[in-house]
Amino acid sequence: MEIRFLGAARTVTGSMHMIKSNGKTILLDCGLFQGRRAETYERNKSFPFDASTIDAVVLSHAHADHAGNLPNLVRSGFRGPIYATAATRDLCNVMLYDSAYIQERDIEYVNKKRKLKGEPPAEPLYTVDDVGLTMGQFVGVGYRQSFTVTDGIACSYSDAGHILGSAVTRLALTNKGKSTTLGFTGDLGRKNAPILKDPETIDDVDILISESTYGGKVHEPITGTKESLLAAITRAVGRGGKVIIPSFSVGRTQELVYMMNELFDTGRLPAIPIYVDSPLAANATEVFRLHPECFDADALRMLHEHDDPFGFGKLTYVRSVAESKKLNDRTEPCVIISASGMCEAGRVLHHLANNIENPKNMILVVGFQAEHTLGRKLVERQPEVKIFGEVFKRNAEVVIMNSLSAHAGQDELLEFVTKLGHSKSKTIFLVHGEPTQAEQLSLKLLESGFRNVHIPNRGDVVEFN
Repeated sequence: MEIRFLGAARTVTGSMHMIKSNGKTILLDCGLFQGRRAETYERNKSFPFDASTIDAVVLSHAHADHAGNLPNLVRSGFRGPIYATAATRDLCNVMLYDSAYIQERDIEYVNKKRKLKGEPPAEPLYTVDDVGLTMGQFVGVGYRQSFTVTDGIACSYSDAGHILGSAVTRLALTNKGKSTTLGFTGDLGRKNAPILKDPETIDDVDILISESTYGGKVHEPITGTKESLLAAITRAVGRGGKVIIPSFSVGRTQELVYMMNELFDTGRLPAIPIYVDSPLAANATEVFRLHPECFDADALRMLHEHDDPFGFGKLTYVRSVAESKKLNDRTEPCVIISASGMCEAGRVLHHLANNIENPKNMILVVGFQAEHTLGRKLVERQPEVKIFGEVFKRNAEVVIMNSLSAHAGQDELLEFVTKLGHSKSKTIFLVHGEPTQAEQLSLKLLESGFRNVHIPNRGDVVEFN
């Protein structure tokens, strides 16, 4: 058996790991790499393998950095099944079509410029038609149900508590009479998060591939998140400002709306308009409504008592471009939740450009911001940033709420791994984390009694006899 680390190695994007066993080849995730634009396209376009040789994909969840390159895999010749939970399948149906649509519109704009320069037309990574073929290859499975991936490889999913439908994967691999178990966290969530159930533990494994996004950081407690959100909004509204929240359309947006709904119901949220300016977020919210089996007890109770935990009097879902543009003309206080979460594309860029120079306004950062993104520059509170190629002074207040992170912190990752047992023969690979984060988690694991902890580079191959 061998593992090839093809993505999310010493970085947090482009999750993709190849497993070879018993003459079969599968992928754990097939995500988009997100970074500098020129590097991103070429890296996502070409796979370091022949796509037709992949027997199956086992998908952890629907976020773009884990699922976003599946249509390109299919376009490149992959014809096998894509296993995922039912909720992940339904979210991918929304997210991948959205991604393809944006790519097709963007490439039209790019090709107009290329034509003027006498350059040949470029192609999108994939099209809406490619997504249609991809969705036909999905196989939905339930949590805690064993299923056969391919000859000699069985799988079961446990709830990762990260986003709707997210899963921790446990593979049982049989090769020449020898059995090996492998665990893959995907992205691990946190206890007591809004809406979703807590992450589940899995049975002990011989090999673990674990995320390390916040391997060096202990998060603020989730229990105070709602109060922090209320305090931030109240402060901005008190000085007559707007609150701009760059937010991931799937997971984070629904959590924000859910908490604001609770605050609105109790009369504590200021009576101001709240806009979710993202067609993808609106569509993803519809998927949330279809999968209450993923909800925790509090969310289920709210669902039964209030009918809709994702809608209330002051909330408006904005779908059309015309409606989105109208928000730029508003001068009174309001909250605008918009994608993308890392401020690299989408409608949030227009809202930032229109509001970032006003000191009354607030930019509320509620998610991880990768290196080289505009979101990271805002977190670093750089005095000037570029948006659409134009320099803007950052006069707006930047507030960072790490307690809303959907990723487990260092203590939570340690707890998850420790529950698997302290066998010195266990091999642990730390992925999906910047080097400093992975290194700090590695040190903690070694201090806890684990001995075989590794931080692979992209392209590394590890063989097991």
